[in-house]
Amino acid sequence: MANGPSIEEALGDAFRLVRQAKGLTQEDFVPVSGRTYISELELAKKNPTLSKLDALSNHMKVHPLTIVTFAYLLHQNLDDPSEISDVVAAQLQQVVNN
Repeated sequence: MANGPSIEEALGDAFRLVRQAKGLTQEDFVPVSGRTYISELELAKKNPTLSKLDALSNHMKVHPLTIVTFAYLLHQNLDDPSEISDVVAAQLQQVVNN
């Protein structure tokens, strides 16, 4: 259940917050993407493909799931990452066991 921003806005916010926590500017992404794209991503005007999210995450030296999980924390207005990671771990385990 979503109580926070839209998932697109939450992804942009999560990306920006991780980028800032890593001490990176939008210009630091020029080897991977244009500054305009990063700005539009953070403003929820662009949605990255999985391969783009992977490249951007690798540039920040974080796992793509870190950004996606953070986005869902913001989207669902949650504070504890385990509220999502426990559910995902259980669902993955069920899929692997079938």
